[in-house]
Amino acid sequence: MSVTARGANVSASNPAAVSSPPYAGVNRTLLSGVIGSSLILFGSFGTGWLASVSPLNRDPFFIMLRTEPAGVTACVILLALGCWLLFRSWWRLGQKLKGWGEGSLKVVRRAVWLWSIPMLVTLPIMSRDVFAYIGQGRLVDAGQDPYVDGISSLNNWFQLGTDTMWAQDGTPYGPLYLSIEWLVVNIVSGSTDVAILAFRAIAFIGVLLCLHFVPKLAELHAVSGAKATWMTVANPLFLVNFVASAHNDSLMTGLAVWAVYLACKRHGFWAVVVLAASVGVKPITLVLLPFIGLLWAGPDAKWPRRILYWFYTGMLFLALMTLVGWLNGYWFGWLSVMLNYTGAGFSIYAPLGLATVGIQNIFHSFGLDSGGVLDVVKTAGRLIGVVIAFVLMFRGKYSHLVQRMAIAFTAIVVLSPVIQPWYLLWLLPFFAVTGLRDDWQMLWLHLTTIFFLAYQAADQIFVWQFLQESLVPRVQLISWGISIACAVYLVFFDPKTKNICADLLSSTNWLKKRKKA
Repeated sequence: MSVTARGANVSASNPAAVSSPPYAGVNRTLLSGVIGSSLILFGSFGTGWLASVSPLNRDPFFIMLRTEPAGVTACVILLALGCWLLFRSWWRLGQKLKGWGEGSLKVVRRAVWLWSIPMLVTLPIMSRDVFAYIGQGRLVDAGQDPYVDGISSLNNWFQLGTDTMWAQDGTPYGPLYLSIEWLVVNIVSGSTDVAILAFRAIAFIGVLLCLHFVPKLAELHAVSGAKATWMTVANPLFLVNFVASAHNDSLMTGLAVWAVYLACKRHGFWAVVVLAASVGVKPITLVLLPFIGLLWAGPDAKWPRRILYWFYTGMLFLALMTLVGWLNGYWFGWLSVMLNYTGAGFSIYAPLGLATVGIQNIFHSFGLDSGGVLDVVKTAGRLIGVVIAFVLMFRGKYSHLVQRMAIAFTAIVVLSPVIQPWYLLWLLPFFAVTGLRDDWQMLWLHLTTIFFLAYQAADQIFVWQFLQESLVPRVQLISWGISIACAVYLVFFDPKTKNICADLLSSTNWLKKRKKA
């Protein structure tokens, strides 16, 4: 499959770019990124999550950083500064490799490796989902059903670091990942610290899959593989969530990108196998399945052939998931959870989260009960998302099929009241490989990265309970202050980076037309 996307940046179409070497100073940029990642590592020592039973809690060095206000504050500052130094390095790398000529992909891959290494040994930051993986592995080991039983049914579950939100809820993860969780729990022999490293290594496999297949998939769409990889895998938001936080979403995303690449190459059987593995990690990628079938059918397929390949795709996927369900005994419990799980509450920055707040306020102003508003909004958002995905299955050119799939995936994700920052990383690779224009599209990527990096640097900071009341508001204010100051400096005042957003904004066509008018 060879597809040309609008706004694609193709080094092959620019002979001058191919022959020109990467800009000078790349090594300095790589080094500054390593320093930023190292600051994140050191900051995690006082702000990252540990299980209560971890031996590190009894180490004098960690006691000083985690129980003294000065130690916690210093680590919060290091974490925030590290995020922004890494972000600036990412921006500068994109500037120095602009043109994306020969050798640029190699530099981007080197950056991903160098910037990831310090994060491979951080304490979990910005999320403690990794402790839920440990708890669910223990549930499997105890012979319980994680789709029915909450982690609170286990002894000492809270001391092993799991968030209380997982206490009664069934797992939203797929059957394959439950087997991985069980395997890790049995290998590490009860050590939560070793389990964290194991789950991070598994998450890093997803990073490596993206590092390998994002440029390959981009090249099929006549987009610079180096640029697409820089936008996604080298992105600091990608690295902190998929390496430092050890989210299993990384493995899910890496497998999904691989599956789409195989489908574009018309290796449909293996594409379905790999996508089944992705769904086996987190079932949300099931939305990609009909588009895999369309890619497998080929560009010249008429509707009878497309429907036939949907049948092939569906039957093969069903057989694979039945086999996995039979082997671990959970059958299709994941499907029930996927259809009913939408997360607790809502995210204030999600479109439907904002809508929920607005509608609830209207209800309150008239003295009406707003208790059912969230459920109605969730249901409406889900139905609209499904309708959009369904329409995109039938409408559009074959050459835009991966873009259609990305938009369908986005509709399902965005039309939910709960959007975690790392959910957006599920979508980014598919937009990157089909080409983001250097105008408002790339500006949106930069501004979204800036917002969520600032948000996550101040969110879910670990602070011991006896310090929480006095310290948490203060350190969160410090973190936000650093992030706002750094973002403003980089966007408006840094001599090297202040033109990035301004140039993208000036390249936006509708703004140009408005100025002329």
